Amino acid sequence: MHADAADAARHLRDQWTVLDRWLRDLRGGIDRAAERPSVLEGWSVGELVSHLGQVWETLASCEPAPAGTVPLSLAEYLAAYPDVADEITSTMRDLDARLAPDRLRGVEELARQGFARLDQLASAGAVQGRRGPITLHDMVASRLLELVVHADDLARSFPEVVNGPVDPGALDVVAAELLRVVVARGGWSLEVKNPLLWARLATGREPYHVDRLADALAPVYTSEAVPDLGRMLPLV
Repeated sequence: MHADAADAARHLRDQWTVLDRWLRDLRGGIDRAAERPSVLEGWSVGELVSHLGQVWETLASCEPAPAGTVPLSLAEYLAAYPDVADEITSTMRDLDARLAPDRLRGVEELARQGFARLDQLASAGAVQGRRGPITLHDMVASRLLELVVHADDLARSFPEVVNGPVDPGALDVVAAELLRVVVARGGWSLEVKNPLLWARLATGREPYHVDRLADALAPVYTSEAVPDLGRMLPLV
């Protein structure tokens, strides 16, 4: 596996270890709260947990891309998400109905399958994902993004739990990847000041405001300013 893909895979495993342990510790609480609304509008807590299984199913369904395939960038791959939002929700509800008797056990099995497939894809430079061809690194980065963002969604859905399930190293990587998407589209020289706030703004978890963006990002050069990204955000 190429070094950058291997690094992303390490963070993916770290994030899943933290999230899986957190879910196990909350098992009874999650079962009792399964029908309660989560912080994602229209999604219950149980559905949010089951959606983690979709993260792994996407990875498990990947195949090596044919030689000569030109992969999409991560920005292009993520740009397809809004157009298939209804499909994602419908698939999630089908999966939730299947996993409902024991969601955590079902998601853990799907995670095992996802990691097993990742090991099989180690020599692939690019893979065929559900939204198109993408490098193995960017596919893993997209799975990491999903895990980090939904770990934060779950933490906010259980505000009474003090310790959250977001791995700091994984969060830093995701924040950097989201910034890379912005820089690719606009060419600015920016750096992340507050990874969690930036991730929430970039994924629409927090309403956009220029002052909050200035709390999340900073210009690399003091002579410049943070641009107004209101028309670009959320990225997914």
